[in-house]
Amino acid sequence: MELMKTANMSYEKSWRRKPLNTVTFLIIMMNVFSVLSITCHRAEYLIGYECCPKCPPGSRVKTDCTEFRSTSCLPCIDGSFMDEPTGRKQCFPCTNCDSGFGLRMKTLCTTTSDTVCEPLDGFYCTDSAVDKNCIAAQKHTSCQPGQYISHKGTAFADTECAYCSSDTFSDGTFPSCQSHTKCESLNLQLIKAGTASTDAQCGETSSNTAVIVGAVVVPVVLVAMGGFAFYCIRKRCPQRSGTP
Repeated sequence: MELMKTANMSYEKSWRRKPLNTVTFLIIMMNVFSVLSITCHRAEYLIGYECCPKCPPGSRVKTDCTEFRSTSCLPCIDGSFMDEPTGRKQCFPCTNCDSGFGLRMKTLCTTTSDTVCEPLDGFYCTDSAVDKNCIAAQKHTSCQPGQYISHKGTAFADTECAYCSSDTFSDGTFPSCQSHTKCESLNLQLIKAGTASTDAQCGETSSNTAVIVGAVVVPVVLVAMGGFAFYCIRKRCPQRSGTP
């Protein structure tokens, strides 16, 4: 557009001085449009009226080409890269995998490729570039008591939680809900009913308690009585008054 304006201004000034014939005007306009229509090869870049050779990956342009010399290039310095042929005079800075964004380094940056970042353990990627390089990540969702992990989180997907149905429970870390313990089936007494986050609590029934107490107390009493009788026989325990 700037070239068009310049050509038009030159034409207007020349017209004021002296008329231009049609051939001269057409030549001027053809030159303008020939510059505007220059198309360089994919391995070249346009500078002025010249198509200069691009610098190879891992380097940048030092000086542009002219009609007398080709493009000169310099390698990218540490901490920068260029992953394709370029006409740029600066390499791209390497990406920093910031732990503050839940990232860590997966692949080190080279002069021809950028750093590849991945989520930290327990994190998943929330933003990624076209090449699957993770740009930002956040911590996996923690399931709450009463929920189970229906889908475990991955590097590119969050954890999914679901609620337990009746008669089941989970503390939030289970991959599936567990059934409440049936105390009756264990011949035990229900002490505390189960909830969505805790199991039922069972204890000994009263009949079982009596049997256990009897099984322990009766032998002890019998042993004590036997010991006392043996003691009396040895020591001739005195008879109670009124006994013949």
